[in-house]
Amino acid sequence: MSFKPQITIITEETRREYTSSYGKKNPYQTVRYKTYRELKKNIKKHLEDNLESTVSVSRSKRGEWGEFFEIWTLHNGKPEIVKSGWM
Repeated sequence: MSFKPQITIITEETRREYTSSYGKKNPYQTVRYKTYRELKKNIKKHLEDNLESTVSVSRSKRGEWGEFFEIWTLHNGKPEIVKSGWM
């Protein structure tokens, strides 16, 4: 089973919507991409826009079953994976 890569972030806008809805909306935003390569092109922008220090990426790996996750952070201005594994 293969699914599209996605990244989960929280931005100033989604936090504002969460507080104005009195907790009824999810403060996290999920952005889906067609390919992992496309996601990696935009990872730095997401890390800079994100209010937390890390972002979560979920994806499938070619030739493998299940869901693979990665936790990314900015280290010296460059995106870096700090944790990864199977869910």
